[in-house]
Amino acid sequence: MFHAKNLIHGTLIESGNPAPVINPATEAPCGTQEKASIALADEALLAAKNAFPVYSHLSINERASLIMTLREKIISRKEGIIDLLVAETGKTNENAGYDFSMLVDCLAFFIEEVKRHYAKSIPDYDNKFFNQLVYEPTGVVAAFLAWNFPLLNLGYKLGPILASGCTCVIKPSAETPLATALVGELIAETAFPAGTVNIVLGESTDIGYALAHSNIPRLLTMIGSTYGGMKLIENSTSSVKRFSLELGGNAPVIVFDDADVNTAVEAIVDLKFSNAGQICVAPNRVFVHEKVYASFLSKAKRLAEAYTPGSGACKAPAIQPVISKRAFDRILASIDTSMKDGANLICGGTRMKKPGYFIAPTILETPSASMDICANEIFGPVMPIVRFTDTDDIFAVANECDAGLASYLFTDSNARIMDATERLLYGNICVNGVHYSIQLPHGGLKQSGYGKDIGHLCLDDYFDVKRVSVRR
Repeated sequence: MFHAKNLIHGTLIESGNPAPVINPATEAPCGTQEKASIALADEALLAAKNAFPVYSHLSINERASLIMTLREKIISRKEGIIDLLVAETGKTNENAGYDFSMLVDCLAFFIEEVKRHYAKSIPDYDNKFFNQLVYEPTGVVAAFLAWNFPLLNLGYKLGPILASGCTCVIKPSAETPLATALVGELIAETAFPAGTVNIVLGESTDIGYALAHSNIPRLLTMIGSTYGGMKLIENSTSSVKRFSLELGGNAPVIVFDDADVNTAVEAIVDLKFSNAGQICVAPNRVFVHEKVYASFLSKAKRLAEAYTPGSGACKAPAIQPVISKRAFDRILASIDTSMKDGANLICGGTRMKKPGYFIAPTILETPSASMDICANEIFGPVMPIVRFTDTDDIFAVANECDAGLASYLFTDSNARIMDATERLLYGNICVNGVHYSIQLPHGGLKQSGYGKDIGHLCLDDYFDVKRVSVRR
C-alpha cells in the first residue's frame, strides 16, 4: 500500500499525521497520506521563495533538460502511477491512461511553447525611444488541484510553472493525493534546484488558508468549484496577488431539429458518463428540440443502459464510481428530489449492484430548466433533458446560470452557429462534436473563473511584463 509523503525543499517528509485514502470502487483504504501542518506549508512556501532566484535564472535549454528528464522518469513509472491513480479515483484504465498522458504531454508542450513566448517592441510616436516589452517569470505559484483528473490537473499547472521559470507549492486534493505524491518522489530524484517544486498533502481548510494568505505567492491558481475559488480570493488579502482560476461549470447542450441526432446522442452520452460525469465540461443541461426529442431520448436511453460498473481493467462501456460516499449520497438525493418535483426517470437513478460508489447512468426528463438539478452543477452521472420549441429563446435559457465554462451546439444551420457564437456566454463553444486539445486555450466566463489552462494564452498568467524605453 503506497504511503504518500510531502515534498519540501527537495526532501520527502513525513508529518507524523497519516490518514487513509479510500478507493471509491471498493470503499476500502488503498494508501495513506502524511497530512501536512500549517508549519510545513510555511516551510514549503519559503523553500519555493528561496529556489526562485536560482531556477528562474536558468536558461530555457537548462530548464528544458530538467523537465524532459522528469518526463522520462514519469514515463518509466507509468504502470505504477496509473495503478495508484485507478486505486484512488476508481477510474477505468482507459480514463486513467488519458489522465496520465495529459501530464507528460503538458510537460513537453509548455517547454516548447515558452520558446515562442517572444518579447515585443512598440513603435515610438516621436521616434525618440526604443520601446520593448520584457517577460519575466512571476515568482512563487501556489496551485490547488481537483480530484477528478489528478494528473491532468497537475500537468495543467506544473507544465507552465516549470517552463516559465516559476517555482511552486502544489496542493493536491486530499481525496486523490497518491499518484501526485509518486510524481513528487520522481521530482525529488531530478536535479531541480531544491525547492523548485514542493507538494503538501492533506485537507484544504487550514493548509489552503495558509498558502493563500501568505504574502510569498505571486500567483494563486486553482482548478475547482466556484465556491472554492471565492474562498481562495477571500483568504488571499494579505497581499496583492494574481489569479488563474478554472472553476465550476454548468454546461448546456442545444440540439436543434436539423442536427444529426445520432452524432449528437453519441457525443453527449459519451462525455456525460465518462469519469462518472465528474468533469467540469460535462453536459449538465441537455436542451432538445421537440421535433427530434423522442428519437434523441430513445437513443440516449439505449446507450446509457449499456453501461456496466467497472474500475481499472474492464470491458467498455463502463461507468466508474463517483469519488466518495458524500458525493454518492448527494447525487442520489438530487435525483430523488428532482422526481418529487416532477422529473420523469427514464433510466438509472439507483445504486448499481456492486461494492463501491457506483450510480447507474441516469437520464431524467426534466419539465423545466429552473429545477435544481439543471440550475446547479451535478458533477455526477445524471443527464437532465429538457424539451424546447421554436417559441423558446433557447440561447437565453442556456445562459440562465452563473457558470460559463463550456457549451455544446448541434445544428446544420450556419446562421444558428453564428448566433450561438455571439450569444452563448461560455468560454468554450463546441459545435457538432466535443473537442478539447492541449493547444486550445481552456477557461471560463462569468463565475467560472478567469485565466486560461493549456494553449499559448496560458503562459501569460505565469509571466510579469516589464516595459523598457531606451532613448535613441
